[in-house]
Amino acid sequence: MKTTLLQSSDLTGITFWLISMALLATTVFFFIERNSVKASWRTSITLSGLVTGIAFVHYMYMREVWVSTGTSPTVFRYIDWLLTVPLLMVEFYFILSAVKKVSTGIFWRLLLGTLVMLIGGYLGEAGYMNINAGFIIGMAGWIFILYEVFSGEAGREAARLSGPAKECFEFCKWIVTIGWSVYPLGYLFGYMTGSANEVTLNLIYNLADFINKILFGLVIYKTAASLTPAGSK
Repeated sequence: MKTTLLQSSDLTGITFWLISMALLATTVFFFIERNSVKASWRTSITLSGLVTGIAFVHYMYMREVWVSTGTSPTVFRYIDWLLTVPLLMVEFYFILSAVKKVSTGIFWRLLLGTLVMLIGGYLGEAGYMNINAGFIIGMAGWIFILYEVFSGEAGREAARLSGPAKECFEFCKWIVTIGWSVYPLGYLFGYMTGSANEVTLNLIYNLADFINKILFGLVIYKTAASLTPAGSK
């Protein structure tokens, strides 16, 4: 059986390896540090660990597909996103609920918007639906999420916060706005216009995952740690 090895000139392949190892390291970190923060923040840290852990497993498969075939691991990416992105979205609910009592409606609206965004995008990219229709549905889900965290109930509740918790919510909100813009742009230029090649798309997707999964979780951990009194758990 022939083994395909990573080439030193394959920058995109190298990023698959780097991100997969970074995901593994942060997963271990989150679960080790979970009990070092206040109880109200532990669910958020656990979710962060689940996000990076699930992504690590999928990156092991994605990097193998890339190195072996040089093609985009679209199916594995969407399986990963279908599991990790909803967990990232409900983090907004748990950030708020760590410091105040909030409606569970926030949780369910964020989850619904995320599923609409992902399912629409996948059906379009995989050819099960007209590619333009898939893009429109996916964008509608993303816009719904942005409305909720900026102007909806979640955004209004966050506006009443102060200190590190508010800063955390604001930072994560802008990650979802700016960091996530990479994905619809990739869909637009890679699948709708065909003007972006697979090398560039996967390189950008990998770097975006570093910000949108790893950095997202680290900011939440930093906030939780800063709000945990010394010597208490």
